[in-house]
Amino acid sequence: MLTLLKNAQVLAPEDRGINDILMCDGMIAAMAPRIDLPASLRVEVHDVGGDYVVPGFIDQHVHLIGGGGEAGFVSRTPEVTLTNITRWGITTVVGCLGTDGITRHPESLLAKARSLAHEGISAYMYVGSYEVPPPTITGSVRSDIVLIGEIIGAGEIAVSDHRSSQPSIEDLRKLAAECRVGGMLSGKAGVLHLHIGDGKGALDPLVEVVETSDIPIAQIIPTHVNRNPYLFESSIEWGHRGGFIDITSGVSPAEGFGRAIKPSTALKKALDSGVPAHLITMSSDGNGSMPAFNDRGDLEGLLVASLSSLYREFVDAVILEGIPVGTALRVITKNVACGLRLYPRKGCIGIGGDADLVVLDANLAIKQVWARGRLMADSEGHIVKGTFE
Repeated sequence: MLTLLKNAQVLAPEDRGINDILMCDGMIAAMAPRIDLPASLRVEVHDVGGDYVVPGFIDQHVHLIGGGGEAGFVSRTPEVTLTNITRWGITTVVGCLGTDGITRHPESLLAKARSLAHEGISAYMYVGSYEVPPPTITGSVRSDIVLIGEIIGAGEIAVSDHRSSQPSIEDLRKLAAECRVGGMLSGKAGVLHLHIGDGKGALDPLVEVVETSDIPIAQIIPTHVNRNPYLFESSIEWGHRGGFIDITSGVSPAEGFGRAIKPSTALKKALDSGVPAHLITMSSDGNGSMPAFNDRGDLEGLLVASLSSLYREFVDAVILEGIPVGTALRVITKNVACGLRLYPRKGCIGIGGDADLVVLDANLAIKQVWARGRLMADSEGHIVKGTFE
């Protein structure tokens, strides 16, 4: 089946003007100001009337099989559903385990990623959890990355957090090297995706790893960098060194994180401070628990993070912070795809790339979501549901 989107204001995320987009077999087959096809061809046509068409959003930090557990077994969050991903414009996810690497397993995460791929979106994963050494499937991080297609790195390994296994600098160096070589052998990113907590060290351990090894700084991606002002300032320095910084859209004062910097505001501050725009990404931490601890380390509250925060903070970045639409889009599309070595198949709109597209109106409301050329959701209520929804 051929599908033609007509009269699209294409933000690829660069502004490409008004174009028609032809989709075939899950890919973008053609894009031009006007595409005319023979009447004999069976084509499904959608005229979007000048609305924005942008790349599908990439969320590089989602607890696909749930997270949490910090308040006992009853606090374990449930598995994510397909519609809670696609309804917010997300067409690609990267799954991870969190604090609990005991009752949750990388094998289960892999099964969930493959399930979501079968249901219509693109799904990858990190191997590991908060702890070091991390749980693996084949016995090592390196071989997991090389041998299992969906695994693109290790994460989320906890650093500067009272819930971490308190890894040494040598532990982190070796883990980064495992990711590096595994990525080289498999042609993948081989990233080390690090959860950064409220600890005093902030990003100091990461800086020491880079300064005392030959690991490229782009191999290590710290997330949750907006959780407090001190950590955020440390991440600004990391960005100036040439490293990616990942802002968490679900960590915000509005979500009960009193010391956090609102994600859209953090994006604006990072840009204004001179961090190169291509090194800033944003992820939701969606479907994981959002625990609030007091100064003694006691749990005071627990929330479930929504994937909707990624879309909402993108809109706030444009409307409230005055960031250009294309720049705000890069943070949840192209930049993520480049950091994870999924570009140019993901994160942009171009011939030969995956047909992952989101149609937005002038107010940035979501009107259609396409994943691999299939309409997953629209403003009229059409939505593809997961197997058990």
